[in-house]
Order: sequence, then structure tokens, then C-alpha cells
Amino acid sequence: MTERVTHTTVTFRHPFELAGVEGERPAGTYAIETTEAPIDGLSFLAYRRVSITIDLPCNLSAMLSRQLVDIDPRDLEAALKRDAAMETMPPGAFAMQGRP
Repeated sequence: MTERVTHTTVTFRHPFELAGVEGERPAGTYAIETTEAPIDGLSFLAYRRVSITIDLPCNLSAMLSRQLVDIDPRDLEAALKRDAAMETMPPGAFAMQGRP
């Protein structure tokens, strides 16, 4: 059997950071590619995740150049949760985070 690839998108409403990705990324919709391989030796069809990549515009020329970056799905989930939590914060709360 061959690998299967799933294409999805995620939308960040605020600038975000991901572990393993340098710098802050702007809000927007990003393409996610998940690659899964079949698990051999089972009596039923099952897959295991092999990789997840995010399609990011390069900083130098966002319109012309893109990069695919391998990411940990837990890091992506955490970044999406932080983004959603910003929606429930009162105005100015984000600026106050991390300050005594």
C-alpha cells in the first residue's frame, strides 16, 4: 500500500509562533499537509502519521517564495489554542500578559 496525503488549512486570527519555526508569523490561513503510512500486519486497515508540514511564505518575498516546514502536531494544536484564547481576552489583556 502507499502513503496517503491529506491537505487541510488552518486560520490564525492573530500573529503566532510555532516551535521549530523562526520568528513570529502573521495572522492568516495556512496550508497543512499530513502524510500517513499504512500499518502492516493488521487484520484491518490503519494508518500512522509520518509527517505534518505547514506551508509558510518566506520572509524575503512572500508572494514568490514558500517553504514547507515539518512541525509537531502538538505544537500546531497549542498555537491554535493560544490564538482562540486571545478571542476571549478583554481588550488590553494581551499587552498586560507577562507583566507584574
